[in-house]
Amino acid sequence: MSTKKLLNRVAENLSVRRAFGTPYEREGLLVIPVAFVAGGGGVGEGPMVPGHVHGPSDGSPESDSDDSDDSDGTETGSPVGSGAGFGGLILPVGVYVVNGDDVQWKPAVNVTMIALASLSVLRLVIRMRTRVKLRHSANV
Repeated sequence: MSTKKLLNRVAENLSVRRAFGTPYEREGLLVIPVAFVAGGGGVGEGPMVPGHVHGPSDGSPESDSDDSDDSDGTETGSPVGSGAGFGGLILPVGVYVVNGDDVQWKPAVNVTMIALASLSVLRLVIRMRTRVKLRHSANV
């Protein structure tokens, strides 16, 4: 996949449309879903490891190919390696409820995330106390 196509996909996935879902009506109220959206990615390019070049292995020179956006260099045996990756996270956080001129925020409560966050904090506190005790006992 070309860098241009990758960046277009990243832009689509991190757009405001992901953070604010499609509004819908329910019982005369307008409901707008809201989510936390985060993401990141990377692109790399460099020489490939010798012996891992794709294409003819008879040592013949490669034919010139067009430089279209769809080319990733692997079909022509290009001596340049490349790579790209993207990851994202979308978590629902609540909805806006619109009733005429009145707008209310209704948060989404994710019990699993609360439990995991609590366990992480507890683990951090225990780890810190253990380190303090170890340092204290080493100084005595």
